[in-house]
Amino acid sequence: MKSIFISGTAGSGKTLLSSKLHEYYTKNGAFAAILNLDPGVDNLPYTCDVDVRDYVDYVSIMQQYELGPNGAMIMANDLIASKIDEIQNQIDKVNPDYLIVDTPGQIELFAYRSSGRFVVENLSAEEKTSIFIFDGALITTPVNFVSIALLATSIRLRLNLPAINVLTKTDLIGDKLKNILEWSTNMRALENAIAKEADGDTFSLTTNILRGLNLGGFAQGLIPISNVTGDGFVNLEGALSRILNLGEEVED
Repeated sequence: MKSIFISGTAGSGKTLLSSKLHEYYTKNGAFAAILNLDPGVDNLPYTCDVDVRDYVDYVSIMQQYELGPNGAMIMANDLIASKIDEIQNQIDKVNPDYLIVDTPGQIELFAYRSSGRFVVENLSAEEKTSIFIFDGALITTPVNFVSIALLATSIRLRLNLPAINVLTKTDLIGDKLKNILEWSTNMRALENAIAKEADGDTFSLTTNILRGLNLGGFAQGLIPISNVTGDGFVNLEGALSRILNLGEEVED
């Protein structure tokens, strides 16, 4: 079994990408399953093969401990780690080729608390990788692009997994798509775009961050996809296969 953790900012399309990636693998003859790690989600566009809501009741936690929504979510996510053996047993019964892990909407609950790292390390799989979603609607300006790139690098550091950077909502950002893709591979072009937009202090801070990210190997480009049209999923699956299957792709 190979595991794919999907992370990104709230509203970036994690859950929809999980669903579409599951559809892609299924259509091409691979056995994929989805693990929902968000205890607070109400509705999902897919049928969960394994669902943490079966083990942790977010509403009951809020009532029992007299917590607000945020406090209950923190406790619920920490409790998930204590259920890891039960969750693993259910995954083993499903026994998919690919386990797609849909992480919580609030990225900080999963990536920055020790319970999230514990889940990543203790879910058993032959190979693991992560997809970080760059929300196309958020990164249409160069300063925002660098900000999200910094977050993506931070998440990679926290999860300690090989990472693939994906650009979503490509069908919504029009002419900005070309600029964003250029920024993701050409640091000089991104610096020039920042210089046109930012004042002195912002330019200095942003370019210093950018150079640090570049030295860390960030400038690998983004894989643009559309969850609506399906464009880009062949390229995404190829990138996943290079990590998970040593380059052997599923049949298309």
